[in-house]
This record gives sequence, C-alpha cells and structure tokens, in this order.
Amino acid sequence: MSSEPRTAPQGDFAVTLRIVSVVVYTFLCYLTIGIPLAVLPDFVHTDLGYGSVMAGAAISVQYFATLASRPLAGRTADTLGPKKTVLYGLAACAVSGVLLLASALAAQWHAVSLVLLVVARLVLGFGESWVGTGSITWGIGRVGVSHNAKVISWNGIATYGALAIGAPLGVAIEHSIGFAALGVIVIALGALGYWLATRMAPVPVVHGERMSYRSVFFRVLPHGLGLALGSAGFGSIATFITLFYAAHNWPNAALSLTVFGTMFIGARLLFANTIKTFGGFRVAIVSFSFECVGLLLLWLAAEPTLALAGAALTGFGFALVFPALGVEAVGLVPPASRGAALSAYSVFLDLSLGLTGPLAGYAAGEFGYGSVYLFAALAAAAAVALSVALYVRAGRGVGGPATAWPHAQGLKRDPSAQIPACACDNLPHMRHKGRIISAFLQTGIEKFFDVRLGFQIFRRIPRPRF
Repeated sequence: MSSEPRTAPQGDFAVTLRIVSVVVYTFLCYLTIGIPLAVLPDFVHTDLGYGSVMAGAAISVQYFATLASRPLAGRTADTLGPKKTVLYGLAACAVSGVLLLASALAAQWHAVSLVLLVVARLVLGFGESWVGTGSITWGIGRVGVSHNAKVISWNGIATYGALAIGAPLGVAIEHSIGFAALGVIVIALGALGYWLATRMAPVPVVHGERMSYRSVFFRVLPHGLGLALGSAGFGSIATFITLFYAAHNWPNAALSLTVFGTMFIGARLLFANTIKTFGGFRVAIVSFSFECVGLLLLWLAAEPTLALAGAALTGFGFALVFPALGVEAVGLVPPASRGAALSAYSVFLDLSLGLTGPLAGYAAGEFGYGSVYLFAALAAAAAVALSVALYVRAGRGVGGPATAWPHAQGLKRDPSAQIPACACDNLPHMRHKGRIISAFLQTGIEKFFDVRLGFQIFRRIPRPRF
C-alpha cells in the first residue's frame, strides 16, 4: 500500500507562500527559456545565414526534447524525490547557458555555432521537463494533495509570467549588450535557482507500489486528450494572431496576446479554488465553454474590439483547463506514481502545441486565417463533450479519482474515516475511500452546479450578429 506523510492544517496565505517558494524554480527555468526565445530565430537566420526552416527547427527541437524526457522526469520525481529532480533540471538550464554562450562565441564558424545551439536547446528541453514536473510534485508534497489544483495553477502562472517577461527582456539585452550576454544570464539564472533549491528542505519520497509508465499513460489518456483539444486555442492564438491581424489590416496584434495573458493569469489567481469546490470536471466543462465562445468571436470578428474580446474569453477559459483536468488525472494513480501521472498528462500539452502549428497553417492556407479559430473552437467544443462524458463516467463509479485506484487494488473503504466534501479533497485517503463520490453527489453544490445548468447557461449566451 502507498504511504505518504500527512500535512498539518494551514491557512490559505501560508499555503500560497509555501507554493510560491517552490514554483519560483519554474519561474527561473522559464526565464532561461523566454529570454533567448525571441532572439534565436534572427541569430540563426541573419548571423549564421541559415533559412527560416532551420531557424524554426532550432526553436522546435527543445519541445521534442521536453516531450521525450517527460517519462524520465516523472519517474525521477517518484523515485529520487522532487528536490533532486528540480536540481537536475536547473543544472541542465545552466549547462544550456554555457552551450548558448559557446554558440555565440563561435558565430564565425556557422556550422559549429548551429550545432552548439541545437545541443543547448536539447539540454534546455530536458531541464524544462525536470523542473516543471519536480516543482509541482515538490509543491504538492509541501502543502498536501488537497491543494494540488492550487499548486498546478501557481506553477502555470510562473510559467507564462516568465515567458511574458523573458521574451522582451531578451530582445532588450541583445540590442544593448549583445547575443553572448544571453548565455551569461541563462547561466546565472540556472545557478541562482540551483543554489536556492539546495537551501530548501526536501519532501519525503512517497513509497508504495508504483504503476508502470505505460499503465499511467493509458490511465490519464482521456484527460490528456481533453487537454490537447483545449490547448489548440492557445496554440492558434500564439502562432497566428499576428498574421490574422495583418490579414485584416488591424494594428496592435500584440495587444491581443497581452489581453489573453492578463485574463489567463487573472483567472488562475481568482478562480483556482473553484476546482477544489466544484471538482475538476465541472470546472473543465465551463472553462472549455468559455474558450469555445472566445474562439468563435475571433472567427467572426469584423473589428479589432471583437477580436480582443475573443482573445480575452479564450484566455479566461483556457486558464483552468490544465489544473482542472490535471487534478482528476493525478487522482487516478497511487501517490507513489504521481510524478509519472503529471509527466504523462503534460505530454499531451507538448503534442498539442507541436501539432497545432502545422495543422492550423494548413487550414489557414486553404480557408484563410479566420478558419484557424473556427477549427480551434470545434476542438474546444469536442473537449466539452469529452469532459461531460468523463464527468458522467466518474459519477457512475466507472473511473475517476474517487474510484479508479481503490477498485484497481481491491481495497475496502474504512467506514470510520471521515468523507471529504469534495472529490479533490480525497486524494490522501484514496486507498480507503473508494465511494467518496457518492457522498459528494449528495451535496447542495451538485444541484447548484449541475451539468445541465451549465448547458442551459451556455445556450442562453447571445450569439454575435454582424
């Protein structure tokens, strides 16, 4: 049987501080990603003299490394502990900075410089997966699994906040000091994060029977598919919003990205606790619905104001998708396999963002840039349907965090154990409470936030007319 340490009750502010003290490593890691991000394509194309395809490949190779290393990152977090996983990741970030500096210094030898840059991106991709997975599991270990949605939400805020700050900062540094300075800064950020992480106490490794990564992957597969469908909207906006604005001769395309990011971070800060209150599936249903409406507004937009409104709704809806389905996915595995579940679940985000570009580019070439957002809206609608199916399935006791793991192990519920009021609160007691969902369905919240009510609200949203 799995065993994990109990955490003492904590105030909300104390919980947030403990989470932030860990996700700061995610922030530093993604600063090392964001700072060179906007500068690298121009360096490869202009300074090294390679074409746009090679410039894009030099960027994309990092995401393939992240995707490939997800299983190793999850298993490392489960077996060696989150702290060591984060330390390995931050060390990889610093090493990528050394390689980036070497690439800048070898710029006169184009082939050598490009090889060093590609290796730097590969190493950074490994660092990203280790730090991302390790920070979440470390945060959950510090505050308890009843706050796992909050940990995932703050980790996302750190991720997107660092990218938003890093990209313009990198451009300013490159213009004022030079490209080589970016490598020095990446080394410093990785080293700073490593030093800070060594000074923080680790959390105990959760012992117990571990599921194979293959079993974990297929267990979280439906939730990952929902994440992949919902991520198409984010990928479409990040990749094609500039071209979409240019096709309409509208100015200030960057403003839509700012609005998207602002709504994303605001929703995570203000509404992360709704996952704990209403459950992941119902929050996912509402989130996907908002995202779908926002993408349809972008598709139908005849003026920049509507496009901004669409970007805002999309950012608001997408904000809670990852944590909402993530808490349900993590609940399907024993605590000793939590890192593997997080890494397997995150694979679908990597795949979605990797595939959205070429697929949306084909749609734009065939039907125009507006069609990109129509197809993304259809993907979000499919995610709504999938989330409803998963919610109904969990309510019937077939899968879901309240039933899957105890039933798989043939364990019996302890009748003397107290039943939490929310499915998200039951994770520390999984092995004893296989039927918690039955008590949860009897609460007044269930009637207030019934799926049918959500559909009624969605049907009453006025459709834009032009």
